[in-house]
Amino acid sequence: MNLFDVYTLWNIEPVRAKGCRLWDKNGTEYLDFYGGHAVISIGHTHPEYTRMLKEQIDKLGFYSNSVINSLQQEVADKLGEQCGYPDYALFLCNSGAEANENALKLASFHTGKKRVIAFREAFHGRTSGAVAVTDNPAIQSPFNTGHEVTFLPLNDIDAVAKELDKGDVAAIIIEGIQGVAGIFAPDNEFLQQLEVVCKKHDTVLIFDEVQSGYGRTGKFFAHQFAGIKADIITTAKGMGNGFPIGGVIISPKFKPQKGMLGTTFGGNHLACAAAIAVLKVLKEESLINNAKEMGEYLQKELSTCGGIEEIRGRGLMIGVQLKPDQSELRNKLLFESHIFTGGAKNNVMRLLPPLSISKNEIDIFIREFKKHTEK
Repeated sequence: MNLFDVYTLWNIEPVRAKGCRLWDKNGTEYLDFYGGHAVISIGHTHPEYTRMLKEQIDKLGFYSNSVINSLQQEVADKLGEQCGYPDYALFLCNSGAEANENALKLASFHTGKKRVIAFREAFHGRTSGAVAVTDNPAIQSPFNTGHEVTFLPLNDIDAVAKELDKGDVAAIIIEGIQGVAGIFAPDNEFLQQLEVVCKKHDTVLIFDEVQSGYGRTGKFFAHQFAGIKADIITTAKGMGNGFPIGGVIISPKFKPQKGMLGTTFGGNHLACAAAIAVLKVLKEESLINNAKEMGEYLQKELSTCGGIEEIRGRGLMIGVQLKPDQSELRNKLLFESHIFTGGAKNNVMRLLPPLSISKNEIDIFIREFKKHTEK
């Protein structure tokens, strides 16, 4: 049997990792400024993380959600304390796409409506519901989820208000920072106005913090820079440091009913152990503050480099708009300097390193960046 060939793969096979570094099967060492799509939050194979997972494996790896799993409540308690939403409820699932799917379901159940407003260039995942609110015709066209979706330009509150006045919108879904689009943060004023118009029209405000959440931007969630609260927040990537887990954080105004949502693997014992370890390390090692400080340092150092048109983002979620003649820079960094980075459309380099990244590791990246852009 062959693998279903839908990914373009680099000819690199990592076999070991620690902190912000990886080693391939040939023993070559790499610096990780991508974190596997922003998944690695506390660093590869953090000793406390691996200890807690191994301890849980020795006791119980998985049993169904038809029995009590006290680890789920521990995740909810610790997450509520650290993320600033202690009075909200948590539904655990397996991925960001699944989290967004369930958020849309909740919005429709709550309002009795089906239309959703999303924003151009958004990416919300690859389940059928998440695809429907993703502005990418290449992956959207085969699916029909029952949701009618209207795509609007980011930061245009008049366009949003005009659609909400029609009275048929269940929810607005928006990324804390648009990731795949190339790292675009909504204006704080726009987000504040969005909160107001959603309350006025009883429209559910969903923040997709799948990539921008869990401290990556220097706050637990990116929308908190605007000083607002969401009705529903979705999260996943940094939540388990590589172990698959997702979450839907739900306002008290939504009343749960038996059978409303469901999952087989969501909130399993191993996933919860991973999530608890991440929250423990984030707090004990002040990694959210480190993301803020290292992000500021990285942007400052990038501003001294050539080959750049614009630097965007917050914390350790940074987009570097490269000049047209730097289209091969990512490949040079990977294959010559052995540094992983991410990409986005229109020649944008995405930098999403573990939140434990150090100044020394940033200095190595900047040195290699300049080597390739200042020849």
